[in-house]
Amino acid sequence: MTMQLDVSANRAARKYSRRTQVARVLWALCLPLFRFSPRPMWGWRAWLLRRFGAQVGRGAHLHPTVRILMPWNLSIGDQVTVGDSAILYALGAITICDRATVSQYVHLCAGTHDIRDPARTLCKPPITIGPDAWVCADAFVGPGVRIGAGAILGARAVAMRDLPPRSTGVGNPMQIIIGKEKR
Repeated sequence: MTMQLDVSANRAARKYSRRTQVARVLWALCLPLFRFSPRPMWGWRAWLLRRFGAQVGRGAHLHPTVRILMPWNLSIGDQVTVGDSAILYALGAITICDRATVSQYVHLCAGTHDIRDPARTLCKPPITIGPDAWVCADAFVGPGVRIGAGAILGARAVAMRDLPPRSTGVGNPMQIIIGKEKR
């Protein structure tokens, strides 16, 4: 009997509102318009994201192979670049500030489950990539992480904690190297 209660509690914890479900279906139907647009059509992809509630600044370059879940949770600043095959898993808010670069194959994951709760309730801690920051190729940024202004998260690094401004994080688990002499 308790097993059934736990399962039903888990289902209830994961349920999205009807409005969110409809928006997700509509976004999925429009994905080919984003994905198969020619590479230099940056403005078209920004316009399409704005139609789904994303805030996209001027001069933002999102490549057509970027995978985005729930664009209404995105805020992208001016002159931002998001590289090929990056994943913006925006269950929670993802903010990419002005002039930041998110390289190819990067995974920004703004969603997790509370492992202390038997129902494994969904948590949506926000991710912030600061101005002039660079998240290098194939890096992973976990839920609730802030990459500081001018910081660099190295290739294939895993950031499960904040990276201070103007520092460099490398490896898995991420180790922070501070100062230009170490770069």
